[in-house]
Amino acid sequence: AKGGSQIYLKAGETMPVSDMLKSIAVSSANDCACAMAEHIAGSESAFVAMMNRRAQELGMNDTSFVNCTGLDDGADAVNHRTSAYDIALMSRQLLKYHPLIKNYTTIWMDTVRNGQFGLSNTNKLVRFYDGTTGLKTGYTSQAGYCLSASAERGGMELIAVVMHCKSSVDRFESAKALLNYGFSNYALVTPEPEDGIPPVPVVLGTQEFVTPVPQSDAPLLLEKARAAQIRTSVETDASVRAPVAAGQQLGRMTVTAGDETVAEIPLVAPAEIPARTFLDLWEELLGKICFSQ
Repeated sequence: AKGGSQIYLKAGETMPVSDMLKSIAVSSANDCACAMAEHIAGSESAFVAMMNRRAQELGMNDTSFVNCTGLDDGADAVNHRTSAYDIALMSRQLLKYHPLIKNYTTIWMDTVRNGQFGLSNTNKLVRFYDGTTGLKTGYTSQAGYCLSASAERGGMELIAVVMHCKSSVDRFESAKALLNYGFSNYALVTPEPEDGIPPVPVVLGTQEFVTPVPQSDAPLLLEKARAAQIRTSVETDASVRAPVAAGQQLGRMTVTAGDETVAEIPLVAPAEIPARTFLDLWEELLGKICFSQ
């Protein structure tokens, strides 16, 4: 048996993975977390080793896991540590690359065990804060009331992490204040070349010109005051010699806000352009000779 929040799994009980995930994400079920760890890695300790390896890969340099629940019981609990920044890194990775987690973290109330056991989300923002996408609450006597809160409005998704709050209400109010600040003061801006991108002549290529495209169309996160000042300028190569590889850089787009450069985005060839072969050149020469007679 595990302490803290749980759904009181019984020895030998089986449950679908989806219900396990629902119980963990919605109701912080520590017994389900341990059962899943054992199912994936064979033992909780083996799963914790996987957790620590992944944390290092993500750059979570202030994090050390000693169990899969976050509970601070046991002699080695003093070594179970993390930071708000590391939790934000982990949260971002989860939301960006495993978006199906939102199917669970946005549940307000549900059931497992064929409707016999009710679940209620420990993250009250799911019901009371517009745009909430997750993510997870936590509490221990040493860590206090904690929350990684994510929300999305107008295509911009933010993560606020608060730790060591004095009460559950305090963690929600603190997270809301951070999210409100982000939504009020920042905006996503996708830079567009103001005068278009001029074509670049291709020397000895199968086509005479190539029009570069921005390497990335990812929006920039900027303070709203600076977002209103965005300007772009484009520089391209005078020409390029074939063959041209797809993605080959042919210039750059500079994005400025006032006197400050906020981004330099490479301009690249959208597709490969092969060089003309000797046979192509010979046929072209013969054609010119024939037309000149």
